Amino acid sequence: MSTGNGPTLIPDGRGLHIVVVAAQWHTDIMDALIAGAVRTLDSSGATYSLVRVPGTFELPVAAQRIATNGAHVDGIVTLGTVIRGGTPHFEYVCQAAALGLTNVSTSTGVPVGFGVLTCDDVEQAAARASTDPHGDNKGVEAAHAVLETIVALRAFTS
Repeated sequence: MSTGNGPTLIPDGRGLHIVVVAAQWHTDIMDALIAGAVRTLDSSGATYSLVRVPGTFELPVAAQRIATNGAHVDGIVTLGTVIRGGTPHFEYVCQAAALGLTNVSTSTGVPVGFGVLTCDDVEQAAARASTDPHGDNKGVEAAHAVLETIVALRAFTS
C-alpha cells in the first residue's frame, strides 16, 4: 500500500461485487495495477470481474455501461496510464477520463475508484505501480477507495 496517510485496513468486502475496468496501453504497468487491485479485493473477500478496454479514454463509457446495465455491481475500479508527450493529447485524455468517471459515479451512485496514472514518463508510472506488496500501487489504492466508499455509504442506502 502507499506510504501516504490513508487508511491501511482493508474493509470487509464479503458479499460485494466489484468490476475492475483497465486500459490496455502500457502493459507492464497495467498488469501491476490490476494485480494490486485484485490483491486488495481478494483480501477483502469481495468478488470481482475484469473488463479490458483499449485505453484510458474509454474507461468512462465502459464504467457507465457497467453501472447502468442492470447487473448487480457494488463498485467499479478504473485503471489506466497516460504518459505526457509533446502534444496536448495528455491533457485532453486526462481531463476526459477524470470528468467522465466523476460523472459516472455521481449520476449512477455507483462508487468509482480512480486508479488512472497521469505521469510525465514511464519511470514515474512504474513507481506508482509497484509489484512490491508494501510499495506504492495505485491499483491497491483505487480498490481500497471503492471498498471504503461502499462501506461509508451503507448507512444511507435504503
